[in-house]
Amino acid sequence: MGVRIRQADGRDRDQVVGILEEAFHDDPVSSWVFPAEDHRRAVHGKFLGVFVDVTLDEGRIDLLEDGTAAALWLSVPAGAPEEEDDTPALMRETADPDNERAELVGRLTGAVHPHDRAHAYLLMIGVRPERQGEGLGVELMRGVLERCDREGTPVYLEASSERSRGLYERLGFTFMGRTVDLPEGPAMWPMWREPKAC
Repeated sequence: MGVRIRQADGRDRDQVVGILEEAFHDDPVSSWVFPAEDHRRAVHGKFLGVFVDVTLDEGRIDLLEDGTAAALWLSVPAGAPEEEDDTPALMRETADPDNERAELVGRLTGAVHPHDRAHAYLLMIGVRPERQGEGLGVELMRGVLERCDREGTPVYLEASSERSRGLYERLGFTFMGRTVDLPEGPAMWPMWREPKAC
């Protein structure tokens, strides 16, 4: 396909937030967290900005040079975290303090996140709506998945829709068997990918 990918830095923060905001505006999970569309439009970027800030600080963000897609990656060590993750509380505090769903989604996904083996974590990947369906997400992931295969590193993610679940299955991910069921809302699918022999 010939897409050009570079690693984002702090100067790209607003662009990455904009990509994610557009990509996830109508996503089932975002729509559950912020049911009123006008309100979602007002606070969604603040909410997603927390993910971007955490990843800029602790991981890596791959960005298509044309600004149409971005992937947020974290490296997760083996073993349970020594301290409670304060990211869910920060998501709520930053974006929508009166909205418990802004914190609950992070608490529920954190509760099922595996910690028995070190792995790469695809925290989020987003493609601007007008470019979805062109394979850009696959191209954006390809380099990291190939590196994980070479290094023998598994990969974990949570799919937020049936459509994305199908995409990830085609890339070698398997559903871990138990959904994250948001109260009166959609399901999310924890998925795991074992490294492939090179």
